[in-house]
Amino acid sequence: MTLEEYISLHTSPENEVLEAITRDTHVHILNPHMLSGHVQGRVLSMLSHMIRPKRILELGTFTGYSALCLAEGLAEGGRLITIEHNDELEETIQRNIAKSPLSNRIELIIGDAVEVISNQFSVFSNQPFDLVFIDADKREYCAYLDAVYPLVTVGGFILADNTLWDGHIIDPAYDKDKQTLGLRAFNDKLKEDDRFEQVILPLRDGLTLIRKVK
Repeated sequence: MTLEEYISLHTSPENEVLEAITRDTHVHILNPHMLSGHVQGRVLSMLSHMIRPKRILELGTFTGYSALCLAEGLAEGGRLITIEHNDELEETIQRNIAKSPLSNRIELIIGDAVEVISNQFSVFSNQPFDLVFIDADKREYCAYLDAVYPLVTVGGFILADNTLWDGHIIDPAYDKDKQTLGLRAFNDKLKEDDRFEQVILPLRDGLTLIRKVK
């Protein structure tokens, strides 16, 4: 048994809806490794339950698994908005969300995250978010951070996925890889920005927990 298998075995199980999404994603969707998966999904759910957000914004949902995990911790009457750039996944995401009793609390928007936020800025800023999850184009993480900053309540949280990028973040072999460079720039930007406090968790290929302090 590997350590990863041990951790999964001793982590609370995913529900039947999430199990079905995992199975269907691996059978029918390219790059199923992009799915948050069992352990990370439980971490997202746990963090959301701890924060009890009234509003969650997600940038990049793939097949909807992470959105459903995050929505589990919404405060009463809370709502999650998820933005996905890949329009080919729209039908799959809607179908997966519809399977959950949380479906009426989740809104899917198809489009480029920065453009959507820019176009709906006044709407979003009038109802700020307590929690944001960034898991979209790694080359654009700095732009995402700038876009969501004014939309997050002071004391609110931002989660950023893949911030260790399977170890590529410190591997010179990836010095010209645009996604790696985007993530390095993001990590460095956070390190120098006193508006945030952050810690990188070595979960899967890195999950950064960020708190907006000013």
